[in-house]
Amino acid sequence: MNIVLCGMMGCGKTTVAAALSALTGMEQTDTDAEIVKEYGRIADIFERYGEARFREIECQTVEKICRRDNIIIATGGGCVLREENVRLLRGSGKIVFLRTRPETLIGRVEGDTERPLLAGGAEKRIKEILPVRTPFYEGAADFIVDTDNLSPEEIAAAIAKKYQLPVK
Repeated sequence: MNIVLCGMMGCGKTTVAAALSALTGMEQTDTDAEIVKEYGRIADIFERYGEARFREIECQTVEKICRRDNIIIATGGGCVLREENVRLLRGSGKIVFLRTRPETLIGRVEGDTERPLLAGGAEKRIKEILPVRTPFYEGAADFIVDTDNLSPEEIAAAIAKKYQLPVK
């Protein structure tokens, strides 16, 4: 069984994946990192080919990753917007939504130039995107963790406990 982390950019998916990996010994992967490895910077993909092409690449990447078992998958912030990705991810394991308040997200991503969807200012874009995406995150999730007052290690422990994952 895989553990899939979803949520808005800046919610801590990659950091929590690392903490959960350290706790359980499970391998971790990141859909965005896999895309960068194969295709180059995400910002460049958006600029050259647009978001639609990026989402196609993301879906192909999710399909490849979901063939593996017993891994922690940190997804890109928009990954679960596509029903095909949700179907693939749900078929490979449990989806955990890392729910985070807008103020926390803004503080974490302010000034980040690697996130193409933040063009126009982090605060403005988070406040536009989050209300649209939250129903998708909630709809995809098997488990929701409110992250604002928890460390990555506490979030990892909650996930491990929920799914009775063996810890090292």
